[in-house]
Parts: sequence; C-alpha cells; structure tokens
Amino acid sequence: MQTNRATRTYSAINLSEKFGLFSEQWLPKVVAELNDYQFKIARLEGDFIWHDHPETDEAFIVLDGELRIDFRDGFVCLKAGEMFVVPKGVEHKPFAEREVKLMLIEPRGVLNTGHEGGERTARNDIWI
Repeated sequence: MQTNRATRTYSAINLSEKFGLFSEQWLPKVVAELNDYQFKIARLEGDFIWHDHPETDEAFIVLDGELRIDFRDGFVCLKAGEMFVVPKGVEHKPFAEREVKLMLIEPRGVLNTGHEGGERTARNDIWI
C-alpha cells in the first residue's frame, strides 16, 4: 500500500522583506505563530498610551533603532539586538524618538492597547 504525502515547502521568514511591505506605525503585523503565540513586527515612532495586559506578559525585541519603555516607577531603554519582557499586569508606555523596528511576542488575540481602547488600538491578526 502506498501513501501520498503532501509535499511541504520550507522557507525562512525574511524580516527585512516583511518590513518592506508596510510603512504604517503602531500597527503590528503577524509573521508567524507558535502554538497560541504570535510573532508580530511593527514600526513605532513617537509616544504610545499607558496600558497593561492583565492576562499575559509581552516580549519586545528591538531589531533596529532604540526604544524606551516607560513604567510608572522607572523605564528601560532597548537598542537593536536587545529585548525585554513586560510582566503581565504592569502598566507601560513605549516611546521611540525615531522610528524603531521591533518584534513582539504575545498570545493570539492580545490588543496592542490592552483594555484602554481608543484610536491607537490596532486590528488583531493582520498577517503579512
């Protein structure tokens, strides 16, 4: 008895190419999923809003530029090649003086503004 196996293709995700497909800022785009987690890339510049994610941690990996994440009791500055995990429930506000390219890792369905809402809330699950 023979079995037909579907032919799989394997290819790397080229983040530089993905960033070349969009210019909007503060609108994360999904590039991959791992179990229930999404890998999102985004361009950021300027100030964001204070928000938290009560149910989950959020990982920021800076790929290009510099990002400051403000907390009510301090801040952390990240350069290209550095990462930081914001613990669940911790209020934070990202800021970038100049455009930053970064990757976010968080569970599927997490809103970029937490429960704050408003005009900066991006639509979820936009694949690029």
